[in-house]
Amino acid sequence: MRREVERCKKAVDLARSGFATCLVSSGDPGIYGMAGLCLEILEQHGLQSLDCEIIPGIPALAAAAALLGAPLMHDFAVISLSDLLTPWETILRRLDLAAQADFVLVIYNPRSRGRTQHLARAINIVSRYRSTKTPVGMVRNAYRTEQEIFLGSLESLPLERVDMLSIVFIGNTQTSFSGNRMLTPRGYRLNGPDSMI
Repeated sequence: MRREVERCKKAVDLARSGFATCLVSSGDPGIYGMAGLCLEILEQHGLQSLDCEIIPGIPALAAAAALLGAPLMHDFAVISLSDLLTPWETILRRLDLAAQADFVLVIYNPRSRGRTQHLARAINIVSRYRSTKTPVGMVRNAYRTEQEIFLGSLESLPLERVDMLSIVFIGNTQTSFSGNRMLTPRGYRLNGPDSMI
């Protein structure tokens, strides 16, 4: 962390020198990853025509959602609480608007040693528009050793267990639990004369 520019510049320098170069990014390189920064650096140096292949990966939100059930079956918004590159006031405004619009919320970078109160503030904003009983899921270290999964409510999310290796899902007003899984219905009509299934 915090050495992304250095890594991208090094990769571009190596590629310009004729080396086949691979820049590794966790998750999907195009979702809070290294792809955008790499393209920006190529553009800055007038190298947009340099052969650059972006290989998709599995983003944390998809991996974590699969572990929780099906929380992303309808519209959702993804918001990072890291204010290293985005002003905190902008993040707060985005949270407020997304919560008002009843999106399922996916929270990246929810809490760090230096940002211990950001997630609590985010929960307070969402609580203006959602019940404190709204289903919430948290996954830490998805598909890695020490994987941790929490399912509960907006009021019961254990903030002290959330860190930078965690991703938090806050359901919309239709999200519920189906057994031990989080479920946001897509809107199919399952009963009645006009049932789709």
